[in-house]
Order: sequence, then C-alpha cells, then structure tokens
Amino acid sequence: MRSTEEVVETLREALTGVGVTLPSLCVDPVTGASDEPFALVDLGRCNVRTAERLASVLRGERPAVGAYATDARDGRVGEVMGHVGGRVQLRPVGGGREWECPPDAVGAAPTEEVLRARVRKANREGRLPC
Repeated sequence: MRSTEEVVETLREALTGVGVTLPSLCVDPVTGASDEPFALVDLGRCNVRTAERLASVLRGERPAVGAYATDARDGRVGEVMGHVGGRVQLRPVGGGREWECPPDAVGAAPTEEVLRARVRKANREGRLPC
C-alpha cells in the first residue's frame, strides 16, 4: 500500500501530464497528523480556467480546453476555448475572434509557434499609443 504522499505525487504528475496544475494539491494537514491510517488528499483551490481545463480533461475532450492547437487547414495557432456541436472552438493566442475547426483538422501546436504568438501579443500590449 502506497503512502498518501506518494499518491499525491502520482496525482500531481498525472495532472501535469494532461496540462492541469492544482497549486494547493497536498496531503490534508489535519488528517495527516492524526492517527488515521489514510490521510485525506486536499485538492485545494484553483482558478476558473484551471477548473474548466480539469473538467475538459475528465470529459475526455481532445484537445483539452486551455491547450494550444493548430488548425491544419490553414496553420493558424489558437487556444482551445471549448467543444460545441462536435467542433473545436479556437481563439488566436494573441486574442481576437474565435473560429471553429473540425476535430480531425486540429493538431498539437508546436511550442515555438505558441511562444512566438505570445511574444507578439506581449509586444502589441507594450506599445505606447501614437
């Protein structure tokens, strides 16, 4: 039988593997310090985007909400905003109008493309108005 700490670490690794981070994930301090043979796992608090991403992963949606994806039809990179009517809703990384994409045309976005898009967004936001 594995310890609660080992189970918490396994859960953390599994969540990280699907792109979900629960910042407060830990062994519950009250039950961990008691004589209980199995302490409780405290999943902690998270923001709405993390909760939405976790729900998407649990529903088996691919790619999960919050992930970055590429529309194979035209190469655009976007953040997955949802799944409606069998289609994937994507929004440009730098913000803008969402578009829909059939699931078979969605692929994982290369890390460098996501980084480029995020840098372009940061540069746009940092410019002073003329």
